[in-house]
Formats: sequence, structure tokens, C-alpha cells
Amino acid sequence: MYVIVLLLYICPKFEYVEQLQIHFSINPELYTKNPESTDLGKKIVENSILLIDELGFEGFTFKKLGERIGSNESSVYRYFESKHALLIYLVNWYWSWMEYILVFQTTNIQDPKVKLLKAIEVLTDKPQTDASFSFINESILYRIVIAEFSKAYHTKEVDKENEKGYYKTYKRVVQRVSDMVLEVNPTFEFPHMLISTVIEGAHHQRYFSEHLPSLTNVEEGKNNILRFYQHLVITAIL
Repeated sequence: MYVIVLLLYICPKFEYVEQLQIHFSINPELYTKNPESTDLGKKIVENSILLIDELGFEGFTFKKLGERIGSNESSVYRYFESKHALLIYLVNWYWSWMEYILVFQTTNIQDPKVKLLKAIEVLTDKPQTDASFSFINESILYRIVIAEFSKAYHTKEVDKENEKGYYKTYKRVVQRVSDMVLEVNPTFEFPHMLISTVIEGAHHQRYFSEHLPSLTNVEEGKNNILRFYQHLVITAIL
């Protein structure tokens, strides 16, 4: 969870929030030492994002990361026990940030349908880089989430990791928007299925648009991904 959430209600204008210190509390099970506690840890996170984006998760290793940051491999292991743990950490950070954006963008919207449409926009649109976090490039992290997110939970250990709360942040985002669905239609039977489908589907469509364009209908300047999922959700629940 992020410590700024209570301040959103008293600081509705972004220029005021921008001056505040924002910190996300990531599950400590995911790291051996909190990377945000040291400059080296932040450097590890920052460069791991760049290197995973460059090489893909399969080609990424702690040895290569150590070479990138001018340190040895063992220094990375002091923060993360494996590259899988690092990936889940990055994913959790991303969904904590998305939850912060989601709350900020929807808090003062009174109309349930308008609020839901705004939430879908947040979940499906390309994020902008946030100057509040100098050691994380959110735009590049977004590309990693699109390409690599499923690898975080498509593992033999997923049930044990779920019990430890590894996916709690993502589930909390889905729950928030599912609650918005029920505000529009309290009798709708499948809110969690609908919203998780929107999130995963939007990621697939974004990936297809860049690599397999014949599988999608994305057109430059039309924001068809957002328009499609807003249409899908409203049609499904009303």
C-alpha cells in the first residue's frame, strides 16, 4: 500500500501532490534487503528494468546486471534471492503505482459509470513517466509488465507464493475496479472475471499492436484499445 492515499482526499490538485514524498510498501517477502533503503538498491532496481527490457526476462541474469551497474553478482543477491523474486518485486511496484493513479484519478468522481470508465482508461492506457520516482522509468516498466507479467505467476510455486501475498497488490487493483462495476450494476455476476479480462486483454492487445498487428484492430490516433474495453465493460454490465 502507498502512504499517500489518505492525502489524496485533501490534495485534489496534482501540483500539490507532486511535492509530497510518495512511498509504496512492497511485501518484504520479496526482497532480502529493501532496495529503496540504499542508493545501490535503487540502482539495482533502475538498471534491472532497463536490462530486462533490453534482453527479455530469459536473457536477464544477475551477472549481467552486476556488470551493468559496475558491481559484482553477489551484491545483487544481497537484495533479491533470485531473478524471479526481482520480477515479482517489479510487478508489485507497478501495481502499487497503478493503484495510486487509480485512486487519484477516480476519487472525486461521483457518477458510478463515469468513475468506472475512468478506471478502465487508467488500466488500459499507456502510462506516463512519473517524476516522483527518479529511479524507476514507468513507461519501460509497463513494457515489462506487458511482456513478462504472466511469468510472475505461471510457476509451480504460484499457490505457495499466493499464500505469502505475492500477488496481493494486483488482486487489490482488480477488487477496486470490480467494486466500481457493482456500483453501476449491483446484480452483475462476474465483476472479477470481467476486470481481470480487461487488464490481461489490454496488455495482449498492446503487445499484438507492436509485434503481431494482424491480431488486433489498433489504429494510430484512435485509442481503440481503450474504446474497445470501455464498450465491452458497459455492454456486459448494462
